[in-house]
Amino acid sequence: MTGQGDDLGGGVFKKRLHNNQYRSIVLAKAGKFWILEYLYAKSNRDNIQTDELQAFRLLAKSYASVTAIQLERLLLDHDLLEICHANQATLQK
Repeated sequence: MTGQGDDLGGGVFKKRLHNNQYRSIVLAKAGKFWILEYLYAKSNRDNIQTDELQAFRLLAKSYASVTAIQLERLLLDHDLLEICHANQATLQK
């Protein structure tokens, strides 16, 4: 949200991690939640491929329609793992 990653469009962001040694692909739902979807070492590959980016955009679009109740179910079923939650009240909206 603060511009510390590269916006790849369609709710997909690339974030550099650990002194620029790793990259992560992060998906966003209009800033309400962020999903760390893919992590890779810069030494293993430079960038994701065009077809991968398209698939990440499609996945981000799918997450955009997730309701708070569906998100809660994904968390309860361990389909998603919450690693940080600054405000519990936002999940209830």
